[in-house]
Amino acid sequence: MGFFNKLKEKLTKKTDEPITTEEKESVATYDKGLEKTRKEFVSKLNLLGIKYHKVSEEYFEELENILIMADIGVNTTFSFLDRLKDRVKKEKITDTKFLNEVIVDELFIIYVNNESISDKLNIQDNGPTVILMVGVNGVGKTTTIAKLAHKYERLNKKVMLIAGDTFRAGAVEQLRDWAKKTNTLFYGKDNMDPASVIFDGLKEAKEQNVDIVLIDTAGRLQNKVNLMKELEKINKVIAREIPNAPHETLLVIDAATGQNGIMQAKAFKEITNITGLVLTKMDGTAKGGIVLAIKEEVNIPVKFIGFGEKMTDLQNFDIEKYIYGLFKDMM
Repeated sequence: MGFFNKLKEKLTKKTDEPITTEEKESVATYDKGLEKTRKEFVSKLNLLGIKYHKVSEEYFEELENILIMADIGVNTTFSFLDRLKDRVKKEKITDTKFLNEVIVDELFIIYVNNESISDKLNIQDNGPTVILMVGVNGVGKTTTIAKLAHKYERLNKKVMLIAGDTFRAGAVEQLRDWAKKTNTLFYGKDNMDPASVIFDGLKEAKEQNVDIVLIDTAGRLQNKVNLMKELEKINKVIAREIPNAPHETLLVIDAATGQNGIMQAKAFKEITNITGLVLTKMDGTAKGGIVLAIKEEVNIPVKFIGFGEKMTDLQNFDIEKYIYGLFKDMM
């Protein structure tokens, strides 16, 4: 049995193993959230298989265009096609209908790339786990913080939100409102130095025996030098107050921005140590291939993926569920 069929069997649990309600809901969320990409991408792949019964250079040219249109990215597409052509040659594949599973297999390999990929956060056993959230304005950073707060509050963790974006109009108030809605603690002051607000917030978090601290930051990228200095200062303050923190620095990217999201990831990677990505608004785009492109281009794992507005629509990223959600209609 090939990789895709094994995956399909595992995720639909056509085995003797029981499947939890939570797991069923998670698979269904991936399925629904990737619908736009799947319809656009897989329908084109299926049509390609109908148009070309035999593997040819023309087939590969059209496949290249389909992959690029799905926002898998030019570099990732070229590297993928080289691997695919190599397998076609080695395994003497001539019929395009046998290529579908090889395509799925190779896209999975491109993401994993023989590495131990973990979507798990570096949660601390003792003292607060500090998660610093970065990203440009408008990508859904504040609502992502709220969704994470909701997630950990439901896991019976004591959560605090700290408003480190102190100068954007309404940012502090917006985060305070989310703290109320998610039944979590809050610390923030308007028009104050972000580092000093974060310092005071962390002191209070320790006094309150908080488990998870989520810190919002400014979303400016126009002047990288200023943002770099601000984040350096913030990181020093955090590390001084809580050794080895921040334990995670998550970059939030709007999946619908496609290649622009990759540019943001590269820019932020130059500025600070990014440990993981959060891709938001995946349900609103047909360019879900961004997941593969961004891993290949910046080599930072996706930790969470957002499929909608509801609090439960932010999912831990799972490459198997992603690949299944993308290709389930193909076989």
